[in-house]
Amino acid sequence: MSDGLGSVALVTGGSSGIGLAVATALGAKGLQVLLTGRDSTRLEAAAERVRAGGGTAPWYAADLGRDEDLRSLATWVERESGRLDLLVHSAGSLHLGSIDSVGWQDLDADYRINVRAPFLLTKALLPLLRTARGQLVFVNSTAGLAAGPDNALYAATKHALRSLAGSIRDQVNASGIRVLSVFPGRTATPMQEAVVRFERRSYRPDELLQPEDVAEMVVSALLLPRTAEVVDVVIRPMTKPTAERSPP
Repeated sequence: MSDGLGSVALVTGGSSGIGLAVATALGAKGLQVLLTGRDSTRLEAAAERVRAGGGTAPWYAADLGRDEDLRSLATWVERESGRLDLLVHSAGSLHLGSIDSVGWQDLDADYRINVRAPFLLTKALLPLLRTARGQLVFVNSTAGLAAGPDNALYAATKHALRSLAGSIRDQVNASGIRVLSVFPGRTATPMQEAVVRFERRSYRPDELLQPEDVAEMVVSALLLPRTAEVVDVVIRPMTKPTAERSPP
């Protein structure tokens, strides 16, 4: 068991990007890290990475947009470990485009993954978190603070996630549960690569935040003494994005 962090964490979106970096960092601290995502092959590869860093990483494939998967995931967590000290919401959905170009179902898709799933999974696992006096982490985005012209759907759901986290915090602090929202800027992840390609820019991951940077910040906040609670953390790359665009 890692003092201050507990012994068991669940990380959604744990097969890549920030979720995988957080899972790896928690595993290195000695936690059992439960991973979930949609792709079994990627989850197994992620679990191997966590194990290589010294952690244990059972995984469960689930589509967080499906209620039956959310329920079965919560049941699996209780059966697999019987406790939960950390719940890290890192799964995300992103549809880009103008109001003219986005599809009729795109807002619903982003809402189900970015807002509805974190709410319902938190609700389902709250008894375990209360017993452990655990911690909640919502991986948000700087888009949740200011929207751009082509990310209205994603930004709207991330604004909603910020409000959701704040309300949950006010409800669960009395049970000893801390709630952290993290707002990373452009980070070298598969999602960000898709954004850069959409913008017709060259993808230069070395100019972006690294997932490990975000993970280090998250773990540092979680390890603070219980006399303190970090509420919102904004972290952004030092290098500003280049203006270079490829031809249409």
